[in-house]
Amino acid sequence: MNNYIEIRENAYLDSVTLMLLYRKLIDVEGIPNANVSMGTDHNKSILKMNDFASSEIDNAGPNDLIIAFSYEYEETKVQAMKVMEDHFNQSTGMDDDEEYSPHSLEMALKIQPDSNLALISVPGENAAYETEKCLEKNMNVMIFSDNMDINEEKRLKQLAREKGLLVMGADCGTAIINGKPLAFANCVRKGDIGIVGASGTGIQEISVAVHKLNKGISQAIGTGGRDLSLEIGGITMLSGLEALMADPETKVIILVSKPPAKEVAVKLLEKIKETEKPVVVHFIGGNATEVEKYGGIFSENMEEAAVKACKCLDDSITDEFFSKQIDIDKTAKQEIEKYSPEQKYLRGLYTGGTLCKEAILMLHKKIGVYSNIPLEKDYRLKDSKKSEKNTIIDLGEDEFTKGRPHPMIDPASRAERILQEGDSKDLRVILLDVVLGYGSHEDPAGAIVDSIKKVQEKYKEDGKHISVIASICGCEEDPQVYTEQLKKLEDINVIVPPTNAQAVKLTEKLMDL
Repeated sequence: MNNYIEIRENAYLDSVTLMLLYRKLIDVEGIPNANVSMGTDHNKSILKMNDFASSEIDNAGPNDLIIAFSYEYEETKVQAMKVMEDHFNQSTGMDDDEEYSPHSLEMALKIQPDSNLALISVPGENAAYETEKCLEKNMNVMIFSDNMDINEEKRLKQLAREKGLLVMGADCGTAIINGKPLAFANCVRKGDIGIVGASGTGIQEISVAVHKLNKGISQAIGTGGRDLSLEIGGITMLSGLEALMADPETKVIILVSKPPAKEVAVKLLEKIKETEKPVVVHFIGGNATEVEKYGGIFSENMEEAAVKACKCLDDSITDEFFSKQIDIDKTAKQEIEKYSPEQKYLRGLYTGGTLCKEAILMLHKKIGVYSNIPLEKDYRLKDSKKSEKNTIIDLGEDEFTKGRPHPMIDPASRAERILQEGDSKDLRVILLDVVLGYGSHEDPAGAIVDSIKKVQEKYKEDGKHISVIASICGCEEDPQVYTEQLKKLEDINVIVPPTNAQAVKLTEKLMDL
């Protein structure tokens, strides 16, 4: 086996672009191993672990692009190089006679002087500098970059607040601004409901549910996952909440986050007392009494947050809108009748972190859930690559994405894990999420169909039945097309409830022992 290694100096690419190129290379027949990354020390160590060792890589700097792949035949190498060049030509989207594309903030503002929002995607150590430049020019900022120093994040958010601006991030992956989806987001209609979220897939799940309820999103403001920590203090969520309170196009507000620091939660709840607009609060694992004490509308899950927000606009909407779309009791009865006595465990394999957290929260008290993001320390997996009893995994966590793309972009790691879990003889349920929208894989359902079928066939050969349940976070207008993804799953007898919450409720019924 031969290795091809190419270094492109000072050719920084953001993580999404890196992952897209990686996926194209690994799809070339005859390439068993590939890596597309920037030349950071961490990435170079991963390259060495994957048998890509060379002096060229050793000398690469953090702003240098490294492209490496293994091949056996020369024609494979030629094909892969063509894929690379086609990718870069497509990425620039420019011919020689096309209008010049700006390569700096100053050039961009000369072309579009009225711009007031910048999306930053540079190495984490450079993101603060670029963000401050934008703030100095009175621009709001979405920071897609991660690995920013938390003290720098706080300083920049404080500066933005003083200037009446927003800093979304760092590590902010989802937003919808004036109807335009940014980074990972779905094609939902514009409407009267505003969201501020410290959770990317949380914003996606809620905005999609709102869309299915025939309502729309005015703005969806991402904050970055650390915003509600004690260190940051909820600066962006507070500013976002105030912006939606003042926005005449926003009639109802939703706040969504993984569990915030208690002091931060109180500060935000105090603020909602200042508005007459309904504010639905979904802090995962939150307390209804605490939220309602401040005049907020508490929701236990993301589906409920969307329903309660829409009911504020349309009292004809019922709490049962989604639950009516699947008869959980009937479905559960039909499935349970097919299990053998030794089948008693669950495996949940999630690509969306907040969807995963929701599933664990809803199931843990009943069945005890082991995870890499557990509710209790005693339920932390000793090895995230080996499941125990009832296990639900967030495959988007760092231990799974080091040196390879996030599973929302490249589902290969989950397809492999489905096969691994299928070797167990005692499973009742495999629980999955399928996330559509901009940034996600072009066919996330199709990418896992073969693995699911192999597991189903293996269980059938043993005279058993395994239930596969998947929720699809997406809508018909998304690039992947909801109904097309749904058909691929239902064609192989995957049960597809309308939301993650309904999928988990069905799973809970199936786990009655």
